[in-house]
Amino acid sequence: MSGGDTIPEFSRTKAGDGHDVSLTNLSAFASGPGIRSGAEVAAIIAVAVIIIGGIELALRLFNVPHYIMPAPSAIAYALFDEFPLIAPHLGYTLVELISGFSIGAIIGLVMAAVITQFPFAEKIVAPYILLLVTTPMLALVPLLILRFGFGYTPRIIAVALAAGPMVMINAATGFRRVDSAKIALARSYGASTLQIFWKIRAPMALPMILVGLMIGAIFGLLTAVGAEMVG
Repeated sequence: MSGGDTIPEFSRTKAGDGHDVSLTNLSAFASGPGIRSGAEVAAIIAVAVIIIGGIELALRLFNVPHYIMPAPSAIAYALFDEFPLIAPHLGYTLVELISGFSIGAIIGLVMAAVITQFPFAEKIVAPYILLLVTTPMLALVPLLILRFGFGYTPRIIAVALAAGPMVMINAATGFRRVDSAKIALARSYGASTLQIFWKIRAPMALPMILVGLMIGAIFGLLTAVGAEMVG
């Protein structure tokens, strides 16, 4: 009877529970239905065109100087006209972004797995993660430059510090949002903690992990560009 009670409980889990909830509600883009229809895509493009066109029109009507705010058309022309000059510097930024994001994402995923399996570790790590999340990364860039000098190193570290906590928070949320009935059923069949993590927690956490990677990439890009402006 216990097996008969457990299996229906296992199958009644809502399909969206694994990927509907996130801090920014972006998981639909990562794993749910997302933007599928042509009408939705067309609506998003239309809104973007209206916004860009409105900015262009307003800047021309009020004769805003280019050095204060260039028009979107001027930005597009400069990107095409001066791309040979921009391309090498774009490569430097991509190196900083990819390197820092990869380091931050790996550390974030490992930390998420650790605090999920060992709750006492969360009490130790949480204050430092909150400190990183609430501290503007650009404020740390000058300190990193003083310590590591100019070059890739301080910027890569800044990107990693910006992206890592975002990945960790969302991944940890995904690892925890697992139906306890599934874990109980796996344990009843003799599954170890490691097997439960890799066979149940990790697959069900993938949508939230993707959300964390998306948010971490955005934070990393902003930090990479800002760090180059600072130093």
